[in-house]
Amino acid sequence: MTPKTFWAIIKDECKRFGSGSQRVTVTLKDIARQVNRSVTTVSRALHDYTDVSPETRALVRRTAEELGYVPNVVARRLQKQRADAVGLILPSYGPRLSDPLFGDMLSAAVEEITRAGLDLLVSIAHCPEDEVEPYYQRVGERRVDSVWIVHTRCHDARIAYLLERRVPFVASGRVLEDWVFPCVDVDYVRGMHSLVSHLAQLGHRRIAFASDSAELTFVHYQREGFRRAVRDCALEVIEDLIVEGSPTQRGGYDAAQTLLSRRNPPTAIIAGNDLMALGVMSAIQDQGLEVGSDVAVAGFGDIPLAETSHPSLTTVRLPTQQMGKLVGQMLVMSACGQEIPNPYKLLKPALIIRQSTNLDLWL
Repeated sequence: MTPKTFWAIIKDECKRFGSGSQRVTVTLKDIARQVNRSVTTVSRALHDYTDVSPETRALVRRTAEELGYVPNVVARRLQKQRADAVGLILPSYGPRLSDPLFGDMLSAAVEEITRAGLDLLVSIAHCPEDEVEPYYQRVGERRVDSVWIVHTRCHDARIAYLLERRVPFVASGRVLEDWVFPCVDVDYVRGMHSLVSHLAQLGHRRIAFASDSAELTFVHYQREGFRRAVRDCALEVIEDLIVEGSPTQRGGYDAAQTLLSRRNPPTAIIAGNDLMALGVMSAIQDQGLEVGSDVAVAGFGDIPLAETSHPSLTTVRLPTQQMGKLVGQMLVMSACGQEIPNPYKLLKPALIIRQSTNLDLWL
């Protein structure tokens, strides 16, 4: 049987329910007339008020279902003075919309949000020069009860604006200012320390780091962890081996080409994410070198491709599902005006050792 197209499904539903002019809207008055109760009693029964007997509540619900009653969600939200929605504004530029790790976090957050009966309104910001402007519109129009901030910057104007306006929000990421707000993040310093220590134990002395823009908070903490770990391993921090590039495979490829062209190139390269690490491996192989023996490579994130790449990629696994679940739960509480217990969550990453740094795993 051929699967139905989107428009075929819509057409079938229209036939099933009829056009807007044909369909009869069932009101609370219709239900009240049918069950011989007041409109107030019917309304309170549908909202599970305990001052209405269980028998009456069951009767009202059964009658509402039989008549095909559909609640007026807009009216209910106006009555509660809430939008019953949280907002997420994503940039239209850069690779982050296709980031598989963000997809995992998003799906876990959406599950918590929808379970609570809230909507997630996703908007696209088309102006990279002014990230705050979209928040003026969405927040000013009161279209959402809480906002999810992603890809935080070291000094984030979006968070400053929301704090100033006292708008509820949750951030998946920190800032460098000493501001207090609900936040879920990963201990990137700890993750980077585990990678550098692993490479140092294998005998590497010239370890490089290729990362995304230093404006992003997680990159700041990655660099802090890198420098701290290099010093803790009694090695020299060589600033010439710390480079910045696009967070893509192409960006990793170009960064590796730059590092390998140094007069004294590194014997190991850590990339700020796994996509960059895959690009680093391609650059090494294009120069006739072997990943793992000539130059060790490690990434950050543990995307599905990390395990199936050739060679498989040593990386730091980020708890994206746990992050998304916590963010979703905190967004629900903030949207409902509830106090969030322990609003600062810093999760632990895990070192995953594979072939790109450990040749023994080839055997």
